[in-house]
Amino acid sequence: MEVLNDILGYKNRKIYQDTDYFSFSLDSIMLANFATIRLRDRLICDLGCGNGVIPLILSLRTNKNIVGVEIQKKLSDMAIKSVDLNKLSDQIKIINIDMKKFVNSEYFESFDLITCNPPYFKVNDKSFFNESYEKMIARHEIEINLSELLLVVNKLLKNNGNFAIVHRPERLMEILFEFRKNHIEPKRIQFVYEKASKGSTLVLIEGQKNGKDGLKIENPIIMYNEDGSFTDEYELLQNEVR
Repeated sequence: MEVLNDILGYKNRKIYQDTDYFSFSLDSIMLANFATIRLRDRLICDLGCGNGVIPLILSLRTNKNIVGVEIQKKLSDMAIKSVDLNKLSDQIKIINIDMKKFVNSEYFESFDLITCNPPYFKVNDKSFFNESYEKMIARHEIEINLSELLLVVNKLLKNNGNFAIVHRPERLMEILFEFRKNHIEPKRIQFVYEKASKGSTLVLIEGQKNGKDGLKIENPIIMYNEDGSFTDEYELLQNEVR
């Protein structure tokens, strides 16, 4: 069922969602805040944009053009509806295409910044067989795996362009390996914790195509206090682009 909601924490951005599909999460909101947007950047891409949450949040941080790429037609249609509803069609363009085919488009080596909240789980995980196909491909590497994703990113990024991704900490070493294999030098890492008393649940990573050595570990994000309320730092993170 399709519903219209505020993006969590952003009352000036509306978004269409469908309960039959994988809904956006805090992962996407954090990634949209984490990615570095430089003054010289002209064109931004969100790969696997789903219903368009990351492009919608990025539009609060920049007036540069943003392209969202989504393989699922229903999700791309919802993203287009959300873009139109928010009167952002002059800034955000949604394209319904497999990102592995998108690399052969006019956008080859065109982007200054690419973001992606990809599927986290490998296809040999067996916990997904009771899900719909639409939810499976959002969570599991069925349509594209990490190695293929970084190859796509390498082909779409300009020289010295940035790539920002959110993923699971247990795959960090694999991610860093794929970054460097595709000439994307890791520049920033930020770990995310649900609570200070628990281990990290997410990691945000940003790299630069053909960038110089030099990695910065950012202060961690702790989302919730022990009583379940948002921490001051997470509230501040959302307020920065409202």
